[in-house]
Amino acid sequence: MNVGFSKSRDNASDLNPPAKLDPQALMRIKNLTLRAKLVVEGFYHGLHRSPFHGNAIEFREYRPYTNGDDLRNLDWKLFARSDRYYIKKFEDETNLHCMLIQDQSRSMAYGSLDYNKSEYTSTVLATLAYHLHGQRDSVGLLTFDDHLKDYHPPRRTHGQLRRLMASLSHSPSGRDTDIQRPLEEIAALAKRRGLVLLASDFLTPVENLTSSLAFLRARGHQVLLIRILDPAELRFSIDAPSMIFDMETQREVYVDPAIAREDYERAFQQHRTSLKSTCQQMGIDLFEMTTDQPIEDALHQLVTLQHHRQSSASRSNQAERSSSNKAETSHADGGKA
Repeated sequence: MNVGFSKSRDNASDLNPPAKLDPQALMRIKNLTLRAKLVVEGFYHGLHRSPFHGNAIEFREYRPYTNGDDLRNLDWKLFARSDRYYIKKFEDETNLHCMLIQDQSRSMAYGSLDYNKSEYTSTVLATLAYHLHGQRDSVGLLTFDDHLKDYHPPRRTHGQLRRLMASLSHSPSGRDTDIQRPLEEIAALAKRRGLVLLASDFLTPVENLTSSLAFLRARGHQVLLIRILDPAELRFSIDAPSMIFDMETQREVYVDPAIAREDYERAFQQHRTSLKSTCQQMGIDLFEMTTDQPIEDALHQLVTLQHHRQSSASRSNQAERSSSNKAETSHADGGKA
């Protein structure tokens, strides 16, 4: 199958690959793992020599040298200042624990294209899981609708990716969207701080999210919300009076566009503004996608977050190193005096 490329709207920077997989061509590939692999490999190829490349291992702290230590880790500059041998200890700062959460409620089964929001969301999360697994990060998955469904705690074992792909392949089955419960479950289960990534259309009252998101942030988790919408949901596209089917309540509702259009667009914008404001107040990243948008945009968002995380950790470690150097120099000067 030939997979086409398209120029897409660029969300952030020149670090995006110049050409991206056409999502409609990509979604015609039946195998979910193959879809994810194509996106990830194409993304890496496009990065070339971007700032994301470099050492994944960051300096952590010093300890005194002991016989048998690798001499390559000796800090000779510190030795020249203090006349003592110290080994630089390192820590793998990219050993990320990530929990993916997928909304599989029936509203995700809506689609005006050849595929629906659920199929697109599964591809987004499969791509992120494939990327994280390839980076040797621990990645897990929780799926939900009106109740909790599949749960796979974060791991980086060989079989983990296969298990995640199987769960992501499930079709929407529930009715209402209950986002509060899975967030509470993750907050209780996730003992180690990491990244919690929730993909949903978020067609639920924002107040249902607030307390759970606040609890996750209070526990030290980084949170990324990926809101996935169908292009037809961004505007009221019904032109004539119609009976429409509510996918979650399973009821038909009569809609007159002359009356409903203004109310729909106002309510949609108010909900969008409220969700954005809530995330800003809590320090939560919110990324909105439509199902005609290249999957690479979600991967770029995740890689950008990882890059910022590593940069922040590196600055923190450099500050620790500077403080340690000053302390050792002061101690050495005092000893010589």
